[in-house]
Amino acid sequence: MIRVRDLSVTIGDVPILRDIDLDLSPGLITGLVGESGSGKSMTALALMRLLPARARVQGRITLDRTDLTAMPERQMCRIRGRRISMIFQEPMTALNPLMTIGDQVAEVLRIHHDLDRAAALQRARERLDRVGLPAPRFPLTLFPHQLSGGQRQRVAIALAIAERPDLLIADEPTTALDVTTQAPILDLLRDLVRDEGMALLLITHDLAVVAGLADRVVVMKSGRIVEADRTEALFRTQSHPYTRDLFAASRHAPARATPRRDDAPLLSIREARRDYRLPGGGSLTAVDDVTLTIGRGESVGLVGESGCGKSTLTRAILGLDPLQAGQIRLDGQTIRAGHRMPPALRAQMQVVFQDPFDSFNPRWRVARLIAEPFHLTGRPPDWRDRVATVLSQVGLAPADADKYIHEFSGGQRQRIAIARALIIRPRLIVLDEAVSALDVRVRAQVLDLLADLRISHGLSYLFISHDLGVVRGVTDRVLVMEKGRIVEDGPAQQVIDRPDHPATRRLVAAMPRIPQDWTTGSYVPKYPRG
Repeated sequence: MIRVRDLSVTIGDVPILRDIDLDLSPGLITGLVGESGSGKSMTALALMRLLPARARVQGRITLDRTDLTAMPERQMCRIRGRRISMIFQEPMTALNPLMTIGDQVAEVLRIHHDLDRAAALQRARERLDRVGLPAPRFPLTLFPHQLSGGQRQRVAIALAIAERPDLLIADEPTTALDVTTQAPILDLLRDLVRDEGMALLLITHDLAVVAGLADRVVVMKSGRIVEADRTEALFRTQSHPYTRDLFAASRHAPARATPRRDDAPLLSIREARRDYRLPGGGSLTAVDDVTLTIGRGESVGLVGESGCGKSTLTRAILGLDPLQAGQIRLDGQTIRAGHRMPPALRAQMQVVFQDPFDSFNPRWRVARLIAEPFHLTGRPPDWRDRVATVLSQVGLAPADADKYIHEFSGGQRQRIAIARALIIRPRLIVLDEAVSALDVRVRAQVLDLLADLRISHGLSYLFISHDLGVVRGVTDRVLVMEKGRIVEDGPAQQVIDRPDHPATRRLVAAMPRIPQDWTTGSYVPKYPRG
């Protein structure tokens, strides 16, 4: 058992964790939930002894009755990876892009054992087979960029379980994955706990994932544990007001706007095709004969499995990728990729990405970040006033213009990204997984903001997301892609509640859900506990 008692962490004069008590037992899954800044990830880093150098730690973390907080760093290095291991949210940043997947898993084994490279690679092969990446389809010589997001996450899991640790920490391991990719990863984690007898600490903001997978749930707020209980009991009782707030936010649906019904749509795509040449010869059709429209003031969802063509279609709409056939028109003007697209037309479209931090220059102040799109239209003399105005519109203070992006929380950064998209008053905003990395309370606030802006500014949205629950709540119409084609198109509620195409039915079936019938005691979890 991993036992945490009276754990407190302070950085400078700021208390980060306060009096944390936590037991993590073999063969059991503990879900750790709470909004951004509640202390979830800092708890994980404390367990790994990877806190910032300025952090002061009080309390005890014991493994087999050995206090890890008092352990010398050299000895702790033998614990990390072997007894306690961690899976991170984004595997592409956790994996070394210059090393093959075989060498990366073998490296973990060679650190803790006196193995030559051949023996380590043989064991690496066994670990990759265990996580569903069998030979010969997934040779050890592959590099991370040659794998899909779900496959890279399996490699990250293979790294984490290479030494069969006592405790596996999974920090938002499926946030960036679509629902059909997420489901087998969650199944894999459940099987590893059952078969290897390890303890799993699952950090997530998705309450539906916790409901299906965890044996026990711990709720954190402002560095404290405010509630902890068996999963079913906690979901039924929700004793703490903060827990009730989280659950209410997870069910929140923003107000809907009524799209304008004009004869001419804002965006029109006709028989679009986008091909890529393959390194070994031949080509791949990523977008295949796609025809769709988006009306003025309409919010349209675009969903589908990873690799279905969503991102390629989005790049073509934004004028970043050329088409081999077909046409895309915005407000009657043809969109052409590259320098042939007039800046004034490009200014009519803006995009908000999943992780705004990666799309901002950390050396620029917020005022310059938000004003960046003015390069398309020319910077007006009153640009600072417009920055202040748009900051107020997204719920931030005009004084925030003088700060740097690292001074803001994840939800605030996303508001700044929305402000940047609004500053040149576009007609269409593409939201590419714009709320998937946000906790449920911040997500509800951002979705409300988007709904209000849509009404006040007459905006149209193309809302790309793997969260069908969010798509159902914020879009008027849903498009489902499979293998480069639009296979279903209809009202959001109808498509998700009564899916017609097999691809849509697979997506809906893979959605984790908080069961409505749990109050009756008849719920059988999708991911059986224990």
